[in-house]
Amino acid sequence: MIKMNVGIIGGSDGLGKTLIYYFRDEFDVYISARDHKKGKNIADELGVTYIESNAGIANISDILIVAVPIQHTCDVIREVAPFMRSGSVMVDVTSVKEDPSRTMAEVLPNSVDYIPTHPVFGPRTTRLDNQVIVLTADKKGEWYRKVYDYLSDKNMRIIETSAEKHDFMMSIVQVLTHFSFISTASAIEKLRVDISETEDYESPIYNLMIDMIARIVSQNPYLTYNIQSMNNNGPKIRNTFAEAVLELREVINNGDEDEFINIAIRATKHMGDITNALGRSDKAIGALSYEYSYLNDSIGEEVGLKHIYSGKVHVGILESLDDKTAVLRDGNKIKKLRIANIRILLPGELYQWKIENLKTKTSSISCVFLKGVHVETIENTVMKLDNIIDIRLIDAYDGPQIDEGYISLTFEVTALTKEDIAGVKQLFTGFGGVIR
Repeated sequence: MIKMNVGIIGGSDGLGKTLIYYFRDEFDVYISARDHKKGKNIADELGVTYIESNAGIANISDILIVAVPIQHTCDVIREVAPFMRSGSVMVDVTSVKEDPSRTMAEVLPNSVDYIPTHPVFGPRTTRLDNQVIVLTADKKGEWYRKVYDYLSDKNMRIIETSAEKHDFMMSIVQVLTHFSFISTASAIEKLRVDISETEDYESPIYNLMIDMIARIVSQNPYLTYNIQSMNNNGPKIRNTFAEAVLELREVINNGDEDEFINIAIRATKHMGDITNALGRSDKAIGALSYEYSYLNDSIGEEVGLKHIYSGKVHVGILESLDDKTAVLRDGNKIKKLRIANIRILLPGELYQWKIENLKTKTSSISCVFLKGVHVETIENTVMKLDNIIDIRLIDAYDGPQIDEGYISLTFEVTALTKEDIAGVKQLFTGFGGVIR
């Protein structure tokens, strides 16, 4: 599949744009967009090719990905179907599968495969590893195994099911979740509650819940609406949710403690493996606490912080910390980073980043030792020092200038800074050596 043409209709925004990052290193990527100026700018920025015509991009693509808003997906499928290359494959990435699947089956010629898919992650996701993707192919042509193996090689979690089963499951995963979260956010807005003021009283669970609600409500509201309105199971899901809310309200308003307890117990039993749920939520809470504690203990020390969306690594001295922001000093530069958007680099990761991104220093150090000194022990000890990249013996001399019973050893040392090389010299003298 290497160096095949991948076309993305709708490549200037959302998931379509994110797919460029995943594919551009392995394939020749072409994109189209409604806004030609924006599409061209994105293509130039990300090093891919822009094609103005959807039909044109369909005609040159081995793999054509339809990544337009849900309400336009079927229209685009019909538009480009006559221009698809024989032996190519069409893939869509919408979160509703019944209508796109039916449309592809109706309008695509037999010489073109189609694989309806739903990547169950958003455009802010930076890695495919362990992400869920659903395949709802009603027939498996020549392309199916190729695509499946490609996704498997990326360590994605692949679910194979029907379009109908997918849409029902997503009515729970997306329709119900979004509806209930947006309802909660709307209630908070109607109550005129200052969210920042609640932070003084928040529990870890409340903190996680608010973050999840904010993540949902901050998504494209047009996309969220279409997820609600275009899933055929939506009316039943929303009606059932509303009935549950009204029932619970009446039970509490009527002071019916027994019925409230019955509802809560039935709901708890139906949640399945509560132990695992508690474990996962404990991990999430623990991760938040650990990260903040780690940063707090690192004030005044060098740290590496990686932005989880841009991937950029910031290295410097951690100057200060509050509940939302880490202040980093790199030389004379001050950088403020939102804690929610960064990941702390482990010591090994920071070391590797320095090796790959900083200019290293190499120096030859000659030192006189007693004959019989164990060279391997010296080298192993040096490699345990911070910021030492390599050490190797390049010369051994015991000529007239060297006292009897001694030998001069010259090592080539590569380190991140001159100060690190100076530290090696100190170590040599600690071994009883004399620097020449």
